[in-house]
Order: sequence, then structure tokens, then C-alpha cells
Amino acid sequence: MTNGLDVSNPREAAFCVLTRLRKEGGYADRLIDHELAAGFLSGPDRGLFAELVFGVLRRQGTLDHILSQLLVRPLEDLNISALTCLRLGLYQLVYLDRIPESAAVNEAVATAKKCCSSFASLVNAVLRNYLRKKDSITFPDKSSALADYIAARHSHPLWLVRQWIAQLGGHEAEELAEVFSLRPELTLRVNTLRVDRENFLRRLSAADIQARPCVYSPHGITLSALKGGVRELPGFEEGLFVVQDESSQLAGLLLGAQPGERILDVCAAPGGKTAHMAQQMENRGELLAMDISKSKLSLLRETAERLGITIIRTQVSNLLDNTSLPEGLFDRILLDAPCSGLGVIQRNPEAKWRLGVDDINRLSETQKKMLNNAIKALKPGGRFLYSTCSTSREENEDVLQLFLSGRNDCMLENLNECFPLWRGLFSPEGTMRTWPHRHHMDGFFAARLVKKQS
Repeated sequence: MTNGLDVSNPREAAFCVLTRLRKEGGYADRLIDHELAAGFLSGPDRGLFAELVFGVLRRQGTLDHILSQLLVRPLEDLNISALTCLRLGLYQLVYLDRIPESAAVNEAVATAKKCCSSFASLVNAVLRNYLRKKDSITFPDKSSALADYIAARHSHPLWLVRQWIAQLGGHEAEELAEVFSLRPELTLRVNTLRVDRENFLRRLSAADIQARPCVYSPHGITLSALKGGVRELPGFEEGLFVVQDESSQLAGLLLGAQPGERILDVCAAPGGKTAHMAQQMENRGELLAMDISKSKLSLLRETAERLGITIIRTQVSNLLDNTSLPEGLFDRILLDAPCSGLGVIQRNPEAKWRLGVDDINRLSETQKKMLNNAIKALKPGGRFLYSTCSTSREENEDVLQLFLSGRNDCMLENLNECFPLWRGLFSPEGTMRTWPHRHHMDGFFAARLVKKQS
């Protein structure tokens, strides 16, 4: 029980996670994993719990748009516990066909009675009012207010929708917004130090798990559906795979780490790209993984041990400290910069509701400093990959342009020439831009630099 709530009830457990995210911040996937690991939920309730948390976060904008037409008072004046109960109940009514309407309403009211009893009658009245008026709910006019329409219909902040329209045009922006509100598929990276992709696919098939090879990454596998947790998949304990989206896998492939080289990953945690580079190096050479978080580096070491990787050395370091790196020591460097995560809001939907334009500008300033500090550790003739999982120009092209304009010792490599089979992923200038609606992977940016020989 938590504050009178029963966490063995999936709806009440979802309420606890959603209110905690609102009050304390954090990451939905980690809180969900924590609740599932506690063992209070079992069977189908585990799936319903995760669906409710992620679903409400993905569709919060649309849910609030509907609620604003059913409430007399502004949403911001509503008690947060009552609002969470309304969102949970309404999400089930709008998006989950298999749940009876009476169950959705009654459970929302029951939760409200436990956490905000004075609002229970309001929750009941609003949800039943939706059932009577659902066919009369209106949305902004698409022809005259496209950004407002996309934001309300597909549940994204208006500032972000306007950014996508400026980058892609209205039609593609709506396609992107629609995809970003859907549940993402799960992608694995096969650990070729222990198994090849074809053999692992056969093993999954034997376990009646539907999977297919990724289009671009030769090490990637996409699962059509996941029953149970990742740890329950065949080969997890044997270290045959890690969870890693195809776009993230491409970063390691673009850097091109080779056996015997000295490689630096300056913002390494949680370590998916680090382990991928070690895999490409055939576990031969030197690979230094740096990060500001000691606890996250511990998780990286655990992953490396599970995968049978021995060449990774870890070091706690703050990349904003420009004295923390040696000069000209590494053959290749990866800077997967801390960013807004706007390219992975399918997986981390809570991010889009707590970020704003000011946050993007602040992050871009940090990224510029990190790039200038990290480049000094690269050998002349060495390769450097700058990447983010953000869709914003401010964190990607603008950071890169400013960096190159202030230096004459580095040049941008055209990835169209280096990887001609992947041309569909690259801009004319030769940087990588992946979009979920085009490429069926997370939104990602990458640019490869080479330091000129003196």
C-alpha cells in the first residue's frame, strides 16, 4: 500500500508512478521497472500497468484537450491527484477498446476516493459526461491552425510541433507527430562476440518470438512484440544481446572503431554504444569510457561483464572541465552528447512535457563546450563522432556549424561518400538524420569529423 493505494492494482500503481513523475521528475521506464521488480503486479496486470503509464504520458496533450471541454475550471487549477485520475480514466475510455467503460470509470473514481476524496464526485461526473458527449468533442481546424491541430490531435507541446513544421513542412510534421505518439517496437543488438545474427534469429523463432533483421544495422533485430521482460528473452544471461535502437547502433558503426585502436567514449553511460564499439574492435585494443555519473558507469561495467567484454576501462569525469582530458591520445572519439531526448519521446514521453525552448538553448550551449573540450584528445588524422538523440537543429546542425566556424584544424566528413549504401539516412552535407516516420527508428543526429594532420 502507498498512501492508502494498493500497488497490486495496476491502475492505482499507475497513478502512483504518474504523480511521482509530476512531483519529483525522473524517468518513466525506470519507475515502471522498479514497480515491476517489486513483484506486487502479476500476469496481465503487469502489461496494463505499463500501458497506462506510458499511454497517459504519450497522449497527455490530447487527454487534456478533451478534458478542457468537459471541465468548467481551467486544468491548471485542478488538484493534481484528481487530474491524474481523470487522465487515467479517460485514456482507457478513448484508447483501450478492451476495457469496459464501466470498469474504467469505476476504477478511476475508486482511486480518487483514496487519494483525493473531495474530488471523487467530480471524476465520476466528468468521465460520464465524456461518454455522453464524446461525439461532440472538437479539435482545432486543420486548414487554418495546423500546428494547434497536430498538437491537440497527436498530443505534443505546441512549441515542438511548430519546430517540426519549420523543419519538415506540415504534412511530414503530422506524420512524425503521429508516429511519436505510438508505442515503439523493441530493437536488440546482437553481441557478435558470442553469436551471429542469423543464429540468434533462429533461437528467437524457436521460442515463438517474432523478430526481423534491421534494415541498416547488420547487428540489429526488431521484435514485433515482447511478452514479459527483456531479461526473460532467450540469451540474456548468456550475454547474446543488449537493447539498443537501430539509430543508436548506427553511431558506433559510423565512427568505425577498429581492433587494436585506442578509443574514447566521453559521455559513455549507460554504455550501449561503448559495448558496440568494443564488439567492432573484436575485444582488442583500448576503450576508455568516461561519464560524470559513477553509478551509471557501474551499470556499464555490469553490461560489459555480461557481454564478455574486457577492454573497457571506466573513469568518472566531467567533460565541462577542460583540463580532464589528455592531448592527442585517441584514434577515435565518440561524443554522444547529453541532449533533450526529443528523438526518443516514443520511449521517454515524459520528456516532452517538462522541456521548453529555453531548455533546448541551454543544452546547446553545454554541447558546444563539450565538443570543444573533447576534440583536443583526438590524434591528428583521427575520427570524431558527434551525436545526439534530438530532433532540434539547435542541438545538432547549429552546434556543429559554430564549432567548425571557429576552428581550422577539423573538417566535416561527408557520410554519403563514406557509406554510400546508407545515403537515405544522410543530408546533402553528409550528416546523419534519422526520423521515425521515414526510417522506422528513433530520431538521431550524427556528424563525423576528422582532425587534420599538422
